[in-house]
Amino acid sequence: MNTKQKGPEDLLKQSFQSGMIGIIFALVPLVIKALFNPDMPYMGLFTGVGIGLQLLGLSLAVLVLRRKKISDPQKDKAKKMTLILAVSLLFFMLA
Repeated sequence: MNTKQKGPEDLLKQSFQSGMIGIIFALVPLVIKALFNPDMPYMGLFTGVGIGLQLLGLSLAVLVLRRKKISDPQKDKAKKMTLILAVSLLFFMLA
């Protein structure tokens, strides 16, 4: 089933899940670096996967916004999701 056959609620759910998993993956290296060992190797892998998952979530939220026939609550959810994921993506890019 491709993204055109899925409803906006399913896409928003996938956007939320991938965005949250991406935030957690990108947060892991920062916590490890701050609390445990600043010289731990391969932490860039977690950051890269996290940023990629955040981009996936952001693109799914924008895909919902670009649909023609969606209700106002779905449009508001997609706008909030876009804003939150854009801010978190900016934070993890600059960190």
